[in-house]
Amino acid sequence: MELTPAVTGDTARNKAAWISLLASVFVFAMKFAAYYMTGSTAVLSDALESTVNVLAAIVALIVIRIASKPADEDHPYGHGKVEYFSAAFEGGLIFFAALMIIREAIVSLLAGGAPRQLEIGVLVIGIAAIFNLLLGIYLKRTGQKQQSEALKASGAHVISDVWTTVGVIVGLMLLLATGLTWIDPVIAIIVGLNLAYEGYKIVRKSGGGLVDEVDTEVLSDLSQALQKNRVSGVIDIHQLRIIRSGRFHHVDAHLVIPEYWNISHAHNVCDDFESSVVRDYTFDGEIAFHLDPCKRAYCRNCKMEDCPIRRHAFENQKPFTVESLTGGPKVAENIEM
Repeated sequence: MELTPAVTGDTARNKAAWISLLASVFVFAMKFAAYYMTGSTAVLSDALESTVNVLAAIVALIVIRIASKPADEDHPYGHGKVEYFSAAFEGGLIFFAALMIIREAIVSLLAGGAPRQLEIGVLVIGIAAIFNLLLGIYLKRTGQKQQSEALKASGAHVISDVWTTVGVIVGLMLLLATGLTWIDPVIAIIVGLNLAYEGYKIVRKSGGGLVDEVDTEVLSDLSQALQKNRVSGVIDIHQLRIIRSGRFHHVDAHLVIPEYWNISHAHNVCDDFESSVVRDYTFDGEIAFHLDPCKRAYCRNCKMEDCPIRRHAFENQKPFTVESLTGGPKVAENIEM
């Protein structure tokens, strides 16, 4: 059963993308104003990261519009994977910005020179950090609620930007207290190295999404939905796989059912089961089951009452777990196949 993404969800994602863009431009202007007032390399490093935020917000706005398009003949699984591209692009921008920051910091460290009006600079970037914190929390919550990889990546980066600003403020206060000018470029180098690592993590996660790398958190959520809606006759599920296309997931799995069921009854039970699971699943999606007959091998784990072919009494029903769902068929020991 396929669920079409709600219009309200698309509206929320687009609204968040616009807010991200406008807020990023505002914070970007504040930080560069602080840099021109102070001439601080550390403040410049913080401002360069905000440049990435603006570019990433523009890309996210475009990508979210594309990802909201429904599936069509050329894209049977929808356009959701483009969100992973957005996140990977943002990670690449962050890594590039980190290299630029480190370069500028090394030049400043070798050339020397003292920043100026640090008190005003600290105040300005402090206000910018508060705006960024509110923006980051909003983007992460919206991204999690609407299952948008682009918004979640942007939110994570904006919050990391806040910590960068906090580090810059602490460093500048040390500079004010000690008068040691080399602290300024050293702070910028530390900021650059941290950003490089953050960029790598975003690219790594996005790459995993593009190639459908196993996500245990997603599988755990699905296993709970399967267990919650399990009905009599759903004996076992195994060899489960997920194709992720943004917020839309296509699930393939083998479903073991009583071998004496006719096709019509099996179809009705499986169709209702699929609908219930998708309704309780965090993501939008569809499930395609390959039906396997029990072959009387699951008697000890099957709760079917009045089974006409039962060989052994029911003992216990094995719960669905990530391991049991993704592995091969598991049956009770010492049961004849």
